[in-house]
Amino acid sequence: MADSGFSIPADWNRKGLPGWTYFSEELFELERDELFRKHWQYACHVSEVAEPGQYVALNVADERGFVIRGADGVIRAFHNLCRHRGSRIVTEEKGVCQSAIICPFHGWSYNLDGSLRGIARSDAFPELKREEWGLKPLEMEIWQGLVFCRFIPGPQPALADILRPVSEEVKPYRIDGMQIAEEFPHEEHLPVNWKCVRDVDNEGYHVRQAHPGLHDLYGGDYRDETITEWISRSEGRFNPGKGNLWSVRHYREHLPNPAHLPERSRNAWIYIGVFPNFVLGLYPDSAIYYQEIPLAPERTLQRGATFKYKNESRELKAARYLSGRIDRIASNEDRLLAVWSVEAIKSSAYSGVVFSDLEYGLAAYHDQLRKLLPVLANAGEPPRGRLREFNDAMKEANVRGE
Repeated sequence: MADSGFSIPADWNRKGLPGWTYFSEELFELERDELFRKHWQYACHVSEVAEPGQYVALNVADERGFVIRGADGVIRAFHNLCRHRGSRIVTEEKGVCQSAIICPFHGWSYNLDGSLRGIARSDAFPELKREEWGLKPLEMEIWQGLVFCRFIPGPQPALADILRPVSEEVKPYRIDGMQIAEEFPHEEHLPVNWKCVRDVDNEGYHVRQAHPGLHDLYGGDYRDETITEWISRSEGRFNPGKGNLWSVRHYREHLPNPAHLPERSRNAWIYIGVFPNFVLGLYPDSAIYYQEIPLAPERTLQRGATFKYKNESRELKAARYLSGRIDRIASNEDRLLAVWSVEAIKSSAYSGVVFSDLEYGLAAYHDQLRKLLPVLANAGEPPRGRLREFNDAMKEANVRGE
């Protein structure tokens, strides 16, 4: 049976978030400002910017950024805005700039390190100091080959500090030496609030019933735990036997014994969640990530990819294909559950939820949301135009201990 994997308080909030929080336009804008602009966002893997001039764009909450490797080999991140008129300076999701980054609007050019290189028709401008007109840098950290950016400084500490409790466990997977498996990147638009997706993903109570493939693989020993307010961890240890379903049975047959991993990690799928919207999956054959980007109160972009080992054997590639197959089926099942959840909230019969002990990880996630956005504890939606005012007042009251 699934286990929470950590101590659960005797008295805790089993109610979840009120229904209005999944549809409010004003709350959605506040969440984008306070959660997605001010918290670390995954941008890319280092292999995607392996050569000088290679870049990957990141668009979150009306913010535009990009990560690029300079001519000096250093990876940097910038706001994707030309200093002249604010045009996108790189226009594709991925690409290569040769010796310079050139604005497609008026032709201003920047070196690969972001410094201003040239101004088209500079004689038409007053004298500008080049050192003051380079691209604006983005806060960026690289952790074990994963590049994260933050658009505005916020409540989270340095990324390395956030992930320190799991660093030693993740290190043997050698993610920094992996590369994107091009056959498995995905993007999907979901007709639900981003929190609906997180609500489904943040508990393992539903694995037994909703995910036959995952339950066949590891449902007998699945554990969730909240490590800190910023990260969670889930572990599914493989069941005894070869499995009953085709994908699971053949996955277990093809999976090599990866000598670079500790013995405990060779027969388990492990998931590391980074608040508010990123999950890293660690498998004996590969690694994955998925991430939700809020687009509208009832529209979410979910993106993800598989990381593969370079020079993988045929046996390892077959195992990776099968783990990906199991994963894709489970992802489709989760998306349907998210849609059903939001449908329920709209029903006249809906009267809220009650969490089991096996869903404490989700409750802890909601607690963190309420800590950052106290208005989420309001049973009803504040009057139109006053949500931010209510949130600020509740935050001040919390600081005063009222």
